[in-house]
Amino acid sequence: MNKITIDQLVEAALAEDIGSGDLTTEATVPASTPATGTIRTRETGVVAGLEVARHVFLRLDPGIHCEIRVRDGDRVEDGAVLAVVSGPARPILSGERVALNFLRHLSGIATRTRRLKELTAPFPVRLVDTRKTTPGLRVLEKYAVRMGGGHNHRFGLDDGVLIKDNHIAVAGSITAAVGAARQAVPHIFKVEVEIEDLAGVREALAAGVDVILLDNMSLTMIREAVAIVDGRVPVEVSGNVDEHSIGAIARTGVDIISVGKLTHSVPDLDIGLDLEPGGLIERDSQSR
Repeated sequence: MNKITIDQLVEAALAEDIGSGDLTTEATVPASTPATGTIRTRETGVVAGLEVARHVFLRLDPGIHCEIRVRDGDRVEDGAVLAVVSGPARPILSGERVALNFLRHLSGIATRTRRLKELTAPFPVRLVDTRKTTPGLRVLEKYAVRMGGGHNHRFGLDDGVLIKDNHIAVAGSITAAVGAARQAVPHIFKVEVEIEDLAGVREALAAGVDVILLDNMSLTMIREAVAIVDGRVPVEVSGNVDEHSIGAIARTGVDIISVGKLTHSVPDLDIGLDLEPGGLIERDSQSR
């Protein structure tokens, strides 16, 4: 995640929300009114997106002071102060919802990731995300996964080969799909294949794949697949993974567990901003 990416996403979000102007704020708040806002959690969780929230306010007024009190990736308790913003009241009010939308959503992802990571902690398994992300927000959502202690799978279709069921259906077989991929992509790329049954595991191994992805298999089938592979290539599991199933899946001996629910359908972390008139904080360039 870099400043250019953040600026682009923030600008698009503000344009969507404010449009040609914040009618309510401009009608009710004099332009010269100063205010101080405290951003705090209303439940326990893991924080992510503070820098994005800060950029929202600075995009509206570079003179706003934003003092960040915790770090992305920190676990915070209910009521913790995450940041304090001060400056003209109008841009703070106009940016409030967009800043909180980013912060709540990304913190929700980090919180769920941390919860699942803790459930797999006793086992040597890597927790990774998927491409099931909100269009346009993938880079932020995958950043939030890292802040929760997880890892990223591929960012897009151009940075990894993952042969799925529909590729196999069109190619004719696992063997044909793997062979075509080997011919088409540079040698530095690994080839991963999504497998739905044990016969597919054997065929994929014979075809020389680098990673096997077990899709929606039962625990019994996962254990059998791990035994068949016998450490020759990494084994990834995906499909219907949640807080209730992830511990049992980790016990099977797989190497990677990918979870779409890290980024899709995740509940926001409850975070709010309380604004009070006055109380400008002295500016300093390090906290902007």
